[in-house]
Amino acid sequence: MIECHIAPSPLGHLAYRAEDDCLTGLFFVGQKHFPAGLIDTGPPKSRAIMTAMEQIAEYFAGERSVFSVPLRLNGTEFQQRVWAALQEIPFGTSWTYGDLARRMGVAAGASRAVGGANGRNPVGIIVPCHRVIGADGELTGYAGGVERKQHLLTLEGGPGRAQLTLF
Repeated sequence: MIECHIAPSPLGHLAYRAEDDCLTGLFFVGQKHFPAGLIDTGPPKSRAIMTAMEQIAEYFAGERSVFSVPLRLNGTEFQQRVWAALQEIPFGTSWTYGDLARRMGVAAGASRAVGGANGRNPVGIIVPCHRVIGADGELTGYAGGVERKQHLLTLEGGPGRAQLTLF
C-alpha cells in the first residue's frame, strides 16, 4: 500500500511517501518533478513516514546529521548509482557535479547526466542532493529551489552560509 502524508517544515510543506514500510519519496510540495497525483492519505500509519518525520524535525533543529530511515529508491540503474553516491557526501560538505561523476567512476563529461539524475532524486534532504554545487561554487540545480538549497547548506554549516539572507 502506498501512503502519503504532507506536513509542515521550516522551508515549506513536505510530502512523505512510503510503500511497504520503506520511504520512497520526500518532496517539497510543488517542487520541480513533484509526482503528479500525490495526495495526503491522512495521518501517517507507516513506520517509515513516522521515523522520517521525526528525523527531519531533528535535522531542522540542528540535532541530526545522519538519517536511518529505510529507503526504496525507484529509478534507472544509473539514477540509483548517482543516488547511492549522493549518500556518501559528508554532512557539512559539498561536491561539484564533476566530483560526483569522478567518484562514481564515470567520465568527467558525464556531469550533465549526473546532474539530471541528481535532480530526479526522489528522497530530498535524506539523500542529500542539495550538497552538489556547480564547478564555480554556484548553488544551482535544486528541484526544491535555490533558496531552499542555500538554507539546507547553511543549516549544515557548508557552502552558502555567508549568503543566507531569506531565512
